[in-house]
Amino acid sequence: MGAMTPENFPALLRRLRTGRGWSQARLAEVLCSASGRPTVTRHDVSRWERGKRVPRAWLPYLAEVFGVPRERLELATVTETGPEPSETLASLLPPGDALAPLSVRNGRKVGQSTAVDLAARAHGLRLADDVLAGGDLVGPVFRELDAAVRVLRESTHTDEVRRELLRAVAELAQIAGWTASDAADPRTEATYRLGLDAAREAGDGTLAAQLAGSLGYHLVNNGRVPEGAALSVAAVAEAGPDAPGKTRALFHDRAAWALTQAGDAQAAMRSLGEAHEALEEDAGDSPDWAYWVNAAELEVMDARVYTELRRPLRAVPLLTRVLRDYPVTSTRERALYESWLAVAYADANEPEEAARVAGHVIALSGDVASARTSGRVRVVLSRLAEYRAVPEVRDVLESVQPGPSSC
Repeated sequence: MGAMTPENFPALLRRLRTGRGWSQARLAEVLCSASGRPTVTRHDVSRWERGKRVPRAWLPYLAEVFGVPRERLELATVTETGPEPSETLASLLPPGDALAPLSVRNGRKVGQSTAVDLAARAHGLRLADDVLAGGDLVGPVFRELDAAVRVLRESTHTDEVRRELLRAVAELAQIAGWTASDAADPRTEATYRLGLDAAREAGDGTLAAQLAGSLGYHLVNNGRVPEGAALSVAAVAEAGPDAPGKTRALFHDRAAWALTQAGDAQAAMRSLGEAHEALEEDAGDSPDWAYWVNAAELEVMDARVYTELRRPLRAVPLLTRVLRDYPVTSTRERALYESWLAVAYADANEPEEAARVAGHVIALSGDVASARTSGRVRVVLSRLAEYRAVPEVRDVLESVQPGPSSC
């Protein structure tokens, strides 16, 4: 008997929904309740079931409400032709125009609902970053940020609304800075600093620490290690001990990475331990922008630090375990994390395994517009060069060499 063809996503979703006796409108209501975000409509569900869009950011909630493994849903999506980046982004952003509050006249008064809408748009962009690379997102993200800054500057509002608008601008600046860094866009540092100023003016120390830590991470990864390390460590202090556990875990993790690059291995290891302790203390009060911080992501940073410190026997098991369950739709992150696994295998004197993983990293990186993945491919190839005599390694190295000119 031949192998059964995997069920595609529209068919699977339709079967799961009708099996519960739910209408498309009912499924939309259930998803809104499960996610806490009233942004799914019957029309969204209809588009998913017609194959017009793939709701990648909603897969965890679909898995929850139907009681099926998330991996099963992901397998169904990868057999489909994915939507264009613009379609994915449109499915995640709330409907409407970020500049709508200014559409009547300059100086129009705006209220709390405008700030809430801008914050929702920031969160939609964060979800889009889970499945799209910087090169796909950088233009739309900066348009959203510019619109939010215009609303802040050109509208009138109460002091309370101003604080919320400032917070929304800071959140948009963080995702814009992150996206710009991934796209190697020169606006990265200025954007992070804009967001940092906005967060501080809003009086949100945790969000300010997020911006400071993000900027420190960018500086470290772009050769300004002492400055970036100092900023990453300062971000931990700016957040303070009363910040939500998930956020403190994130800040400690970034400090660990920066300290590793600065050559302070002992301080880096202490920061890794503090990150895990902070996550254990999480009380469920974290802001929306920390939704992705979990034990698996901390283990990835553990493994990255171990790899940089040439401790492959610690790094390989961690990365192997995390990648086994990591979403196949997060192409950029898989490419990045597997790049550290390839280097760790090389450090463990396992060039054949390093070559196998490196080949997958190269294949994944070709599908994403990310300067980060391109940079990691160069690192992996450089590390493999000393094993060129190994046939598997030689094949990988030769696969990326430019062929003879046809001119």
